Amino acid sequence: MASSSAVPSSGAPAVVAAIAAVVLLAAMGAEAETRKYQFNVQMASVTRLCGTKSIVTVNGQYPGPTLFAREGDHIEVNVVNRSPYNVSLHWHGVRQLLSGWADGPSYITQCPIQPGGSYVYRYQIVGQRGTLWWHAHISWLRATLYGPIVILPPAGVPYPFSPTPDEEVPLMFGEWWRNDTEAVIAQALQTGGGPNVSDAYTINGLPGPLYNYSCGGSSAAAQETFTLKVRPGKTYMLRLINAALNDELFFSVANHTLTVVDVDALYVKPFAVDVLVIAPGQTSNVLLAAKPDAPPGARYYMEARPYTNTQGTFDNTTVAGILEYDYDDPSMISSSSSATNLPIFAPTLPQINDTSFVANYTARLRSLASADYPAAVPQAVDRRFFFTVGLGTHPCAVNGTCQGPNGSRFAASVNNVSFVLPTTALLQAHFSGRSNGVYTTDFPAVPLMPFNYTGTPPPNNTNVMNGTKVVALPFGTSVELVLQDTSILGAESHPLHLHGFNFYVVGQGFGNFDPVNDPAKFNLVDPVERNTVGVPAGGWVAIRFRADNPGPRVVHALSPGGAHELGAQNGVAGAGRKPA
Repeated sequence: MASSSAVPSSGAPAVVAAIAAVVLLAAMGAEAETRKYQFNVQMASVTRLCGTKSIVTVNGQYPGPTLFAREGDHIEVNVVNRSPYNVSLHWHGVRQLLSGWADGPSYITQCPIQPGGSYVYRYQIVGQRGTLWWHAHISWLRATLYGPIVILPPAGVPYPFSPTPDEEVPLMFGEWWRNDTEAVIAQALQTGGGPNVSDAYTINGLPGPLYNYSCGGSSAAAQETFTLKVRPGKTYMLRLINAALNDELFFSVANHTLTVVDVDALYVKPFAVDVLVIAPGQTSNVLLAAKPDAPPGARYYMEARPYTNTQGTFDNTTVAGILEYDYDDPSMISSSSSATNLPIFAPTLPQINDTSFVANYTARLRSLASADYPAAVPQAVDRRFFFTVGLGTHPCAVNGTCQGPNGSRFAASVNNVSFVLPTTALLQAHFSGRSNGVYTTDFPAVPLMPFNYTGTPPPNNTNVMNGTKVVALPFGTSVELVLQDTSILGAESHPLHLHGFNFYVVGQGFGNFDPVNDPAKFNLVDPVERNTVGVPAGGWVAIRFRADNPGPRVVHALSPGGAHELGAQNGVAGAGRKPA
């Protein structure tokens, strides 16, 4: 059985992320360490669900190695590509302040690393502490090419919550396909239909005991189950990361309460839940108090399953790990009942389409907004944008056979523009002043043809346009962006990630955004600060941020499969050069 003893927080090395101002960068430089990592991207054979296949890994590990750092540290990762694929790595949530070349999205901030090539990512982590993660940022390689980033506060700075955890454990949710994921996405792009859904969800790369193991039954399942051994009375911080490609997930530990203290490497006002929801790309740190009187060998399922209201197909399965009580004194275990004779308790998760639960949960997330960790919400706005996010279609090629609606091809878009990857990286074109023929700066600030975004019937014309279009923002611009879901081909939730910035989620609701009445309900005092947000199905979300990080930055969907978003949904926000 795969198991883990949690890593004590006092003994962990440290990672760091990027935010704040240049002054803070300089101030922290004197005490910061430079932490160096070697990442060899290589193929490895991995067996899951009684099948073995070759997958892309870092250093042969699946999931990949953990980056540890402390706030203020410098990171250097030497990536050598020994795989047959073009590769780039993104440090999801790291702000990359003045280090845009290290952000990682292929053809946005860099050309991919070709087979046999190498690239050194250098950046500093400033103003962030908590949990982030890294992953491949090209095609579907991030299905297996990912790992945690653990960020500790500066030495001597305590957590702003209690109790202080005794141990800390990363839990990464992922998806597993029996087939080659590059073949899965290639087929979808060829046919214009939705990609085949995954065969299982995973916790730290393991699908757990609730799946069918035709090759070995319970013994095979035990080898592919993540087990966390805990001690009675101890407090554990679970560093949750949703690395799944497609689905938001409910998560719960049977008969245990979870206290949410951090999301996306930013502290929140603590609150207790039995169940939480986490979107692809999001992270959350939660405290789990081990029961003081649990018998030795007592076991509880840690389960995750999808939240979705899509009309398409999705992976409707449940992944489980096991939380098992362990004792320092072996005699207590030998003198008690065998663990195999004890029942395993299972949690109760919400219905798979419980949108009200998701809305109520996200409404409870609030920034700490303290003197030490203020919420610097832009009170005044310089530029307002209204982006529709959803699915449309492209016509099928002449004499072609396509599997999208009415023989068309699915196409995701923002404001009816489906992003076309350039052949020259946008940052390179911007930096060299040679953007002509690479991108244009006419990305629409609002939909060119307004309609009833969440109503019926949908527009008669569902086609979307193609383009490599960006929004150009002067340095320091205060931005308000409303992201509106559409029901053109069915309403569904869209997790959106903004590179290079954190933002404040100042409001959200269902139906069409009302620009007259909804802003009066915005929370401008202590809204949650994030780097990834879920646009509610059939609803909208409003965010605010300051464009204080020069260079091309991309906002894109993180659900390329379940939502049929085939890597095309990208609206690029390019902050201008910092004034000299």
